[in-house]
Amino acid sequence: MSCRNPDGKVLTRAVLLERLSRPRDLRLVFTNGVFDILHRGHVAYLHEARGLGDALVVGVNTDASARRLGKGPGRPLNAERDRALVLAALECVDAVCLFDEDTPRALVTDLLPDVLVKGGDYALWDVAGREEVEAAGGRVVLIPFLEGYSTTDLVQRIRREK
Repeated sequence: MSCRNPDGKVLTRAVLLERLSRPRDLRLVFTNGVFDILHRGHVAYLHEARGLGDALVVGVNTDASARRLGKGPGRPLNAERDRALVLAALECVDAVCLFDEDTPRALVTDLLPDVLVKGGDYALWDVAGREEVEAAGGRVVLIPFLEGYSTTDLVQRIRREK
């Protein structure tokens, strides 16, 4: 059994769009996030998202974009390239693309995935790119969080215990 090099799965926006924009012969799923410290909740979420199609693309906030989200002091803890490579190493992830905007709307609009996925903490009307995906015939799916798994909670616990 061979293992794909995660480096080859981290793509620039241009390469991602060249390989996976419409028309395509597969059902493409897209999700996004900071993914600062990968944990069981992330893995369960990504695995479930991948099950909704033939390929999963994960948009990852750059460090600057993540800081603008106000995740807390010193966040993200891991640099953007490191976060992207860790995600790319997961079997269920087919491609990772960094984005620097506050939301992935532009990337979603360019890619137009067949399925746009977000976590259960979102309301459908708050999902960036929802209108564009639905107008193109795609759908939006909210996946509930795995109870007890949160990067913010994990970071707070680590800081209390040091």
